[in-house]
Amino acid sequence: MKVKNESKKEITEDILIPNISLENKKDILIFHTHTCESYTPSEKFNYEMTGSYRTTDLNFTVARVGRELKNYLNTYDFNVIHDETYHDYPAYSGSYGKSLTTVENLLKSQPNTQIILDLHRDAIGSNSDYAPSVKIGDEVAAQMMFVIGTDGGGLEHLNWQQNLKFAVKLQEKANELYPGL
Repeated sequence: MKVKNESKKEITEDILIPNISLENKKDILIFHTHTCESYTPSEKFNYEMTGSYRTTDLNFTVARVGRELKNYLNTYDFNVIHDETYHDYPAYSGSYGKSLTTVENLLKSQPNTQIILDLHRDAIGSNSDYAPSVKIGDEVAAQMMFVIGTDGGGLEHLNWQQNLKFAVKLQEKANELYPGL
């Protein structure tokens, strides 16, 4: 596992021990701060862009990934709420504030939810240690990255250490099932 700390918070070995437990492991909320984030168009999967690698056609965005994840988790009897509200259209700026309002409203109707995922599509950078995909068996899959916000940016975020522990636990399980994911 690789941890890249861009905050002023100290990440100790103790913080990375995934010794957490959830009371409710069945209620999951998936949303997208950047709902219109799309993927490179291809001949088979062509779409009309409404921005730089963005589209309002949710069949070609990260929202489609959220739909597929919801369907997969439902087969294991998870109760998944998937919100596809546009937070970054028509304007990208302010999308985090808009998505926060969406999540706060959803939690009013789903107060027992303990797992909340803001699913994004990451852009490929020029960093040489960045590997966007991995081969698992005969399949090529996109790698996962967990981004954990702290309260270092000025917003109150009391549970960031628990969120980091949860991400470590998820990463450990993913690597157990699918090495390199």
